[in-house]
Amino acid sequence: MRSWLARHPAPGRLWPVLGLLVALLATTTPAAGDPAADDAAPAANNATVFYWTESRDWSAYHLHYAPEGGGWTDPPGLPMEPACAGWVKRTVDLGGASGLTAAFTDGAGTWDNNDGEDYRLGAGPVTVRDGETAVSDPCGPGGDPDPGRNTAEVYYATATLGWRTVNLHYRPDGGAWTSVPGVGMAEACPGWVKRTVDLGGASGLTAAFNNGAGTWDNNNGADYRIGTGLTTVRDRQVVPDATDPCAGREPDTEAPSAPANLTADVDGVGVLLRWDAARDDVGVTGYRVTVAGGPPGTVVVDTASTVWSATDLRPRTRYTFTVLARDAAGNLSEPTPPVAVTTGDAPPAPAPGEPIGTDPRRDPIYFVLTARFNDGDSANNRGGGLHERSGNAAHDDPMFRGDFRGLIDRLDYIKGLGFSAVWITPVVLNRSDYDYHGYHGWDFYRVDPRLESSGATYQDLINAAHAKGMKIYQDVVYNHSSRWGARGLYTPTAYGVRDEQWDWYYDVPEEGRAYDPLEEDERGYPYNGDLWSTEEPAANTCVRWGQPTQWTSPEGYRIYECQWPSPTSGMFPEEFYHQCWIGNWEGEDSRSCWLHDDLADLNTENATVRDYLINAYNRFIDMGVDGFRVDTAVHIPRVMWTRHFLPAMYERVEERFGAEKAANFFVFGEVAAFVNDKWNRGSVNHSAQFFTWQPRRAYSPDDAEAVLEEYAHENGVGPAGQPTSDNAFLDGNEYHAPDRSRFSGMHIIDMRMHMNFGDAANAFHNGRDSDDATNDATYNVVYVDSHDYGPNKSGNRYAGGTDAWAENMSLMWTFRGIPTLYYGSEIEFQAGERIDCGPSCPLATTGRAYFGDHLEGHIQAGDFGEVVAADGPVARTLEHPLVEHVQRLNQIRRAVPALQMGQYSTEGVSGGMAFKRRWTDAGTDSFALVTVSGGARFTGIPDGRWTDVVTGRTVEVTGGTLDIEAPGKGNARVYVLDTGDGTPGRVGAPGPYLR
Repeated sequence: MRSWLARHPAPGRLWPVLGLLVALLATTTPAAGDPAADDAAPAANNATVFYWTESRDWSAYHLHYAPEGGGWTDPPGLPMEPACAGWVKRTVDLGGASGLTAAFTDGAGTWDNNDGEDYRLGAGPVTVRDGETAVSDPCGPGGDPDPGRNTAEVYYATATLGWRTVNLHYRPDGGAWTSVPGVGMAEACPGWVKRTVDLGGASGLTAAFNNGAGTWDNNNGADYRIGTGLTTVRDRQVVPDATDPCAGREPDTEAPSAPANLTADVDGVGVLLRWDAARDDVGVTGYRVTVAGGPPGTVVVDTASTVWSATDLRPRTRYTFTVLARDAAGNLSEPTPPVAVTTGDAPPAPAPGEPIGTDPRRDPIYFVLTARFNDGDSANNRGGGLHERSGNAAHDDPMFRGDFRGLIDRLDYIKGLGFSAVWITPVVLNRSDYDYHGYHGWDFYRVDPRLESSGATYQDLINAAHAKGMKIYQDVVYNHSSRWGARGLYTPTAYGVRDEQWDWYYDVPEEGRAYDPLEEDERGYPYNGDLWSTEEPAANTCVRWGQPTQWTSPEGYRIYECQWPSPTSGMFPEEFYHQCWIGNWEGEDSRSCWLHDDLADLNTENATVRDYLINAYNRFIDMGVDGFRVDTAVHIPRVMWTRHFLPAMYERVEERFGAEKAANFFVFGEVAAFVNDKWNRGSVNHSAQFFTWQPRRAYSPDDAEAVLEEYAHENGVGPAGQPTSDNAFLDGNEYHAPDRSRFSGMHIIDMRMHMNFGDAANAFHNGRDSDDATNDATYNVVYVDSHDYGPNKSGNRYAGGTDAWAENMSLMWTFRGIPTLYYGSEIEFQAGERIDCGPSCPLATTGRAYFGDHLEGHIQAGDFGEVVAADGPVARTLEHPLVEHVQRLNQIRRAVPALQMGQYSTEGVSGGMAFKRRWTDAGTDSFALVTVSGGARFTGIPDGRWTDVVTGRTVEVTGGTLDIEAPGKGNARVYVLDTGDGTPGRVGAPGPYLR
């Protein structure tokens, strides 16, 4: 028999589904035969096979065999049960055979098949120990399992843990620790696992327990002291010389119920299986999927989930799937009824996309943290080295959970809400300890594999969105790289030493091996052997190389100079990186110093750095993205944007896709001014509207000098000397052509409105106050809260209540600018929760919690803002009153061009949040009067027929005055003038707020 590669990875490494399936389909196995009779009722002709466990660190043992003349059991075979210290056993009914051929496995891909020869065993009691076979019963009367051994027999209680596997990590007195995670423990009886340790000459051992996936019980940091003989450990209570907790207890022989409702959805050469969870008297520990039909025949795969997917099956092949459940004792349920599907053709490599290229003001934006939105492929989930410490492990919530597959699968949800643009967090390969958000870019030329799957690459996402008429806005970072630099530009060498404190952290360097976040060790850390050296590297610039400091890590380990990134240590050369920490957030150093030790500040005044970034993001432009949201834009001087980065973007789009697509490539910057005044504490260089303008004078051709000259000049001119614009304002009742000749190329997130959205009226009045200083505020991106802050720089998601949310939305969807909603706000998801606490608390308790549980089920969108069909949890999500509200607002905004692109005015308007908007081009004249929540009077307006698209009410205006009643909080009124070009009547159906 040849070794069988099962689903589970080798210790310390995780495989993506694609690689797994390739391995599975490349491996052969004996044909499945009839299962062996249960050993509870052995036949007269049987073999009781004893297997020695002390040479293995397996957590489970299976006997895979074929009686002479018979077929093989299905891999991994039948579970073996504890027999006596150091031995497990299985009794096999041989029928008419005189013996059997056998191999042994842990059920997770590790085999003992006698070096490929398999074992030939006869009838009766037989032993297999370290490759040797014998006829004996080591556990029977007169048997001696291992004479003269000095052992510790450790029993560990599992009833309250919920772990699938248990490992014993130990150090005999005077000896060395086992390699992490230790050796596997086998089930002794329900609620208990055990392991017998050969102590040699030691009198005891120090131990800790773990689940092999980063969750530990180390006695609150003190470890456990265990002596010789039988010891039990239960809820941190150690009982030496204990009685066997399994003595007299019946073994768990009750199998779980069969899983129910197995379904298989096929997509090309991929398949997605789902089923309902099984039940068991003790507990279901996992499931076994049998795949039959493709080469090499029957394949058996283990999984802990009720969802399993394969992405690289053979094209145009019929596959049959069954699933059964297993418990900790190895009992297997009856299989589900088989489900068969036939695969299609392998999809071709996705063609490069092309931006949609329409006016971005037409498209309301839905903003998602991709890794937290929806999980379409669990094989690329990763928890990282802080999985346990953060509390994410306790919530079974790895930081990288959502992915492009999950987003593609729920584009219909976003379209059903009415959004036609999706802003996603950065996609480049990240590298730090907690990098799920995407802002710790390391390889700017590669998409992070924790987001991609076969058939769901970034290109696939762009193409899938475009096929639905939806745009993709990619979050991009020019200001900083990860703490470990930028691959291909500069990666610093850090000091490291694999001593008794740090050997767990540093991987041994391997020539040619690179960082791969999909490959995590047993502590959740990817390979880092490429980052460090004990020997001082040639041309080292880091001062005091490797000298111990006064500081220690949280674990109490000594920290050395040059061990961790710092701008002031010399570890990062000034050619590529700035050399200081920010001290004054409104000072010149905010553009030339580090924000945080995870955000190494790039020297964007350097031509090599600029070319690295420009060429990196050109690749994504070529893929057809529709625009960039620019992170930390304020921390790069405006002159660098207008001289280099912005022209490069538009030139690339025009070169690839033409001038019209370039004109509508949407770039909006995060200029984070968290103040309520028009100009950020008087510093124009740090105010959002400043970045929408071209410089007004020439500066030195040397970029490093130019940024200082611009900073000094503009602060000297001050707020009073800044340019003004009427591009957002009507001239009376008339729309006029905007003058964008001095536009910088960067639009902005409306930080002023964002900061004041604690109250919609405040947001409205503060937003208006900055519009004359913005090149064209009709392009402002408007949101209430985000992945960083709520209103008034709150660290919590907005919690003003449903009525206030409805009012905020009614304002955003009718006032100038582009409405943007942070994922989940349509159901007030995580309202009031802290948005971000890093790894100091579980993501599940924050504003960045996983949203996919609310999206499960089926959904099909019609036009924007319409859902044709939905069932399951997503159908219940759609019942939230704010969902209905935002759907109708999107329908109304889409039907009234003035609400999308119109200029506005409050001249002749009385009322709290009331305004008029108009947009005119060669074929359209759209004029709307809006009041949000309160009543309003409009004077000096054109006479004619005005129709409220909310209620359908029609009014004939004569004398230029229209009075609108107070509709109630969030219940806006939008009266549209009949200009003879198809003015709509009532748009959409009455809802909880628009009625």
